Amino acid sequence: MGEPGGREPGVTARTDHPSPSGPTVLRMLIGAELRRLREARGINAWDAAHVIRASQSKISRMELGRIGFKERDVADLLTLYGVTDETERETLLAMTRQASAPGWWHRYSDVIPPWLQTYVGLEEAVSVVRGFAAGYIPDLLQTREYASTVGKLGRERISQSDLELQVDFKMRRQQLLRAPDPPRLWFVIDEAVLRRPIANVETMRAQLEHLIEVGHLSNVSIQILPFGAPRRANGSFSILRFAQPSLPDVVHLELLNQALYLEKWADVDIYRQEFNELAAVAVAPAEIRHFILEAIAELSRTPRDG
Repeated sequence: MGEPGGREPGVTARTDHPSPSGPTVLRMLIGAELRRLREARGINAWDAAHVIRASQSKISRMELGRIGFKERDVADLLTLYGVTDETERETLLAMTRQASAPGWWHRYSDVIPPWLQTYVGLEEAVSVVRGFAAGYIPDLLQTREYASTVGKLGRERISQSDLELQVDFKMRRQQLLRAPDPPRLWFVIDEAVLRRPIANVETMRAQLEHLIEVGHLSNVSIQILPFGAPRRANGSFSILRFAQPSLPDVVHLELLNQALYLEKWADVDIYRQEFNELAAVAVAPAEIRHFILEAIAELSRTPRDG
């Protein structure tokens, strides 16, 4: 059941990559290629920034795909880097134009924070997601009723219309599970998440039954980390692997009001090892049905109004 150990550091971007999905990943691909071209010519970031009338930090953010690109800036950088082949220039400039187009999630921008928009942009282009859930059922596996309950926690003043939009957004994300060429999703869920009655009994029962159902999808693997199993991770995390070989794995850490992204190979490898250790001691996918049915039975014995 193990996954490959991860890509080696130092892999460079190529312009003959498979067709990317979404503006976020396009920006990452363009940025990685600009960095490769700059370093190949021995040009420092300060000199590159001077050419496009910007700061050195902007060059860094561009090369990480953290900000959008102006087509003129990319054209000027390509000239500085000695890229004269018209086909190569047009490939990158066309990608730059595509990267400026908003993703489907843009229509929800009034009710979801920017860091979540960034994450969904990455999620749209993954080939594998490995995640550990310590607080709630993972977003991609939630029922509408459970998602609505989670959306209201600690947010008494949220309007019903905003809440419904947020839940609609989450349900739209779940189309990824049944896409024509879906990514592989592998989740380890802490047992406490199953036992924590954040909603009424009916909602919790339906959510747990949904876990069994979605676990039958060929591209979804769900494991449960039982009480007492050793773990180092204090919170939830996800490891994203992209379809484009030129992009390294990224670790996503969700905080209360922001997210952190780890991209350095050494940092990613720590979480990769932790996930492998969690998966090794968690209840296997073939056995979780009985485990979840026990949790459902326990909920029924201790009803709680939500």
